[in-house]
Amino acid sequence: MFAFVGGYTTPDRDGRGNGINVYRIDAASGAWTHLQNIGGLENPSLFTLNRAGTRMWSVHGGRNLISAFSIDPKTAHVTLLNQQDCGGTNPVDSALDATERHLVVGNYGSGTVAVMPIAEDGRILPVAQSFTLEGTPGPDPVHQTQSHPHAVIFNPSCRFVVVPDKGFDRTFFFRYENGRIAPTAQGSIASKRGAAPRHTIFHQTLPNLYVNNELDSTITVFHWNSDTGEATESQVVTTIPGGHQGRNTTAEIAISHSGEFLYVSNRGQDSIVQYEIDQRSGHLTFVGYTPTGGLRPRFFTLDIDGEQIFAANQDSDDITVFRIDPVNGGLTPTGSRIQVGSPSAIGLIPSP
Repeated sequence: MFAFVGGYTTPDRDGRGNGINVYRIDAASGAWTHLQNIGGLENPSLFTLNRAGTRMWSVHGGRNLISAFSIDPKTAHVTLLNQQDCGGTNPVDSALDATERHLVVGNYGSGTVAVMPIAEDGRILPVAQSFTLEGTPGPDPVHQTQSHPHAVIFNPSCRFVVVPDKGFDRTFFFRYENGRIAPTAQGSIASKRGAAPRHTIFHQTLPNLYVNNELDSTITVFHWNSDTGEATESQVVTTIPGGHQGRNTTAEIAISHSGEFLYVSNRGQDSIVQYEIDQRSGHLTFVGYTPTGGLRPRFFTLDIDGEQIFAANQDSDDITVFRIDPVNGGLTPTGSRIQVGSPSAIGLIPSP
């Protein structure tokens, strides 16, 4: 397996990274071997890959750029193709449509969602559409002064785009067709004031959408109508049921390959919290916490086979590795720790 690791590089983002680093992960030993550094990049902070693992696009935190890269699937060698203005500021996430010819980008700093065409060779083209989100800022005087779209995700059929907005305490829903987005009939759904929706994920088989709320450390479970793109709130659970002394915010969310367990990272408690997913209702039951062994786990991801979790600890400059129990979904530290500056993104493709 090959891993692409990005993170923050500039002083204004408290960055200690040096661009994108490429690794080979040994299947037997789990050892990470460094293969390449792509320097000269400011804050490559989250990645989107195509299905073949031959193209990658990166947002750049605190900037106004999207970068496009080619990947050699045999060696994982990365080549910068081009960079393009994303039509807004501080792009934080992007999603690729089913045709792999359009990228939808959430611009956190300007409160916009942009659609950018992709050329046949993977190069990113100028913005073709920009949609400004409208709503009322939440109560937090620091983090909710305006719209802050924090994620972009397609539903499984790629007919709808979901955008949680941390600043407006709303999750927005769009129809998607031929490189254009338009609000659904519902348009958006409100969260509790001050919740700050951040990231989101669809269940693989159940009609459920899960959104982790950053500022109040909760997860909202929605029933999802795949025909209309309408969401209905059905449950809200805390990510710190035992309480936590001091500030805590949630960051990343993921579901096990089996669809039986859901994971969310806590920053402050510095843990990954695990829930069991009811296979009828999609509702969550708290199982437990696992400390990430580092500080501020901004990002984590399951490996390609769903057997491990890689946690990117932004403030301790490392990635820690956990084995997933195939029966109960529990996490066990492997003892592996990869030193890399301010990590916030890990992309994976299989190796030959």
